[in-house]
Amino acid sequence: MPPDPIIDELVEIGRAHGLEQVGFCSADVFEETRRTLHERRDAGLHATMQFTYRNPERSTDPARAVAGARSIVVGALSYRRRSTDPAAGTAPGRVGEYVWEPYYERLRAALGEIAERLRRDGHRALVLVDDNALVDRAAAHRAGIGWWGKNSNLLVPGKGSRFALGSVVTDADLGATSAPLADGCGPCRRCIDSCPTGAIVADGVIDANRCLAWLVQASGVFPVEYRRALGDRIYGCDDCQATCPPNVALDRADPAPVTAGSPFVDLVELLEMDDETLLDRYGVWYIAERAPRYLRRNALVALANADAPPPERVRPLLDRLLRSADPIERGHAVWAAAALDHRDLLAAVADDDDPLVQAELALVGRAGGGR
Repeated sequence: MPPDPIIDELVEIGRAHGLEQVGFCSADVFEETRRTLHERRDAGLHATMQFTYRNPERSTDPARAVAGARSIVVGALSYRRRSTDPAAGTAPGRVGEYVWEPYYERLRAALGEIAERLRRDGHRALVLVDDNALVDRAAAHRAGIGWWGKNSNLLVPGKGSRFALGSVVTDADLGATSAPLADGCGPCRRCIDSCPTGAIVADGVIDANRCLAWLVQASGVFPVEYRRALGDRIYGCDDCQATCPPNVALDRADPAPVTAGSPFVDLVELLEMDDETLLDRYGVWYIAERAPRYLRRNALVALANADAPPPERVRPLLDRLLRSADPIERGHAVWAAAALDHRDLLAAVADDDDPLVQAELALVGRAGGGR
């Protein structure tokens, strides 16, 4: 075992660069996590999500990322912030808390400092943040950072679950700071009961087919049965964290600072952007196939759920999108136009023979609108 001073130094480096928690664990294969990934993938709970499901043998074996890996340094960076109000006169679309500010950039930079310190001693050290190569929550749990919540998030004792997690995989032998923490949720099921689509199907088990945080990132048509549940969201969903008692208690005792980022986007402004502008503005988000159509799809569903968006801005926008060359955009514009009582605009697609658009026209015809 190395002397304690290197552990203390790495912790100090992490905290000096904004990490709230720094933990250490072995780089042994995450056998239980590997079994879980296979079981849930076989059950179809991953939907079309790839990420660490793509290759469980890789994402649960740190040695695949760093030859001779012996240890993992895990960092947790808080993204606990308070929202600002949406701008007046806009049709606001809500954005998930974890992308209000560039938290993952800060996390990557902080872990990079830790990795550089290890390299100065001649060790291999690789930063993995939001990466297919490692299940970051499994590493954080093994390092004693927190316990598994019923919503599958990691909860840090006394500090809640609003953390971006990442790791440094290294061939240095750094030992472990503590054993994994036992369950701290007890009988509480607030997150399960608050999920707008019932996506938490068992303790710690998420059905991605129902999870709004995944559905806004998935390709294809947005599922009709979850469009109303989407509400004003266009990226992310925070409901299971917003109702989690440790998060609620912490916010009451120690109100979070107001975010410097933007929790909302103007849906009309987003829908008016050309592809290049949209990707330039929001390209740091995960967008299926890097295709702007999917952000427009989300925005159209959120717009359909909006309360009285300004018609002078909405009507010309819907008219243009109903004439889009993209059937995904035309189809979701049908849904929004019907929901917002602009059915006269549907004349633009009356003779549209695309099956997707025809399906949307049939839906709004049966439902009497998208709401």
